[in-house]
Amino acid sequence: MAVINPLTKMDAAASVQVLYDALAQKFGFVPNIFSAMAYQPEALSSFVPFFQSIMSGGTLADRDKELAYLATSMFNGCEY
Repeated sequence: MAVINPLTKMDAAASVQVLYDALAQKFGFVPNIFSAMAYQPEALSSFVPFFQSIMSGGTLADRDKELAYLATSMFNGCEY
């Protein structure tokens, strides 16, 4: 299976480097899903607000939301 190495902030497009800062501030680091998505800056720029809208608010606790997407990944055979 091919491996996609996540991009560092310095290697990412200038247009998404501010997202790297915001993600690092929120999580304490930039999760690999975001830094791998940085190969397509437009996708990353669109995905971050979408992700934030799902993960903020609502009736489920953040932990339950994370468990739901991890279970979905496992169900779909995601090896990462």
